Amino acid sequence: MSNEVAVLGAGMHPWGKWGRNFVEYGVHAARVALKDAGVKWRDVQFVSGGATIRNGYPGFVAGATFAQALGWQGAEVNTSYAACASGSQALAAARAKILAGHCDVALVIGADTTPKGFLKPQPGERPDDPDWVRFRVGITNPTYFALYARRRMALYGDTQEDFALVKVKNSAHGFENPNARYRKKFSAQDVADSAMVADPLRLMDVCATSDGGAALIISSVEYAKKIGKGDAPRIAAISTVTPTYASETVEMPDIATDSSAVVAAQSFRANLPKKAYEEAGIGPEDVSVAEVYDLSTALELDWMEDLQLCERGEAAKLLRAGETTVGGRIPVNPSGGLACFGEAVPAQALAQVCELTWQLRGQAGARQVQGAKVGITANQGLFGHGSSVIIKK
Repeated sequence: MSNEVAVLGAGMHPWGKWGRNFVEYGVHAARVALKDAGVKWRDVQFVSGGATIRNGYPGFVAGATFAQALGWQGAEVNTSYAACASGSQALAAARAKILAGHCDVALVIGADTTPKGFLKPQPGERPDDPDWVRFRVGITNPTYFALYARRRMALYGDTQEDFALVKVKNSAHGFENPNARYRKKFSAQDVADSAMVADPLRLMDVCATSDGGAALIISSVEYAKKIGKGDAPRIAAISTVTPTYASETVEMPDIATDSSAVVAAQSFRANLPKKAYEEAGIGPEDVSVAEVYDLSTALELDWMEDLQLCERGEAAKLLRAGETTVGGRIPVNPSGGLACFGEAVPAQALAQVCELTWQLRGQAGARQVQGAKVGITANQGLFGHGSSVIIKK
């Protein structure tokens, strides 16, 4: 039995710092996706929302909140939480519902309103939560990203200039994206002139927090054919695996380069695409375009290797050669990535799939990857959450 579902519609609310209710962003994205799909709201049978933990009770039950805002019409609802991978988890729930034969068409939504500054854990003592622990000892998100960057520098010889090139590339891509928050081209000198946040990462190396929303209309392949959209892009795989530790022995000789936490995270990130590739029946050599989780410029390079788009330690080489830009061999983040959008947590994994949908349809305008046939996403959340989605024509 095929595990594919069709992507009939994609929609977004532009990213920014709007300061309005997150529901407004989600409803806007949903209506754009419905119009794009040519599907009436009353025909949607399942609404799957990505939870936001910063917006009170309505955010905890996001699926029901969006269904009410759009106008109750009897659809079943679901809410999924997986930190930055919440959108993918919500998408996985909707896909499972369709593949089980319990509905034909579903709406998946994620939206967020974020505070100023970097994101931080919710209140409460959680010594078994590795992310809470790292914050407790002073390793905030920028510092966490910086440790990964230092690791690349130590192991592979990457430089701050290499990291700056990621920002330069992504800003050029995002300049062409009407949904991006930052539509400005940056030079390597602009990055070098920005303030140091967590050595070696400067302000331009680290993504912001943003408001925004994204939505998808997905359906069974049979439903897509029935409404004349049999050629719609299809979700071929969704991976949401948890980490696998390298051994039961925990040794931490150097937190920046050799810690068990880094080894586990690397294993986790490698596990995500492995399962996705297996489920889709393809390999990294089949990928045309990738949307990855560039919380920092250096992390984009890690993800390229985790997705097996190149060998370990070779990502910066591909970047320097222009292979990861639109027009190169394997474009990465043609949307502009988080560098241009910032984090709107439950929306960002869905925004990645929106971008791949437009790329595979040939509707991405000046940032179009010519001949795109297979796209892959990568997203990492807190407390062992993560996701990788493969979409193909």
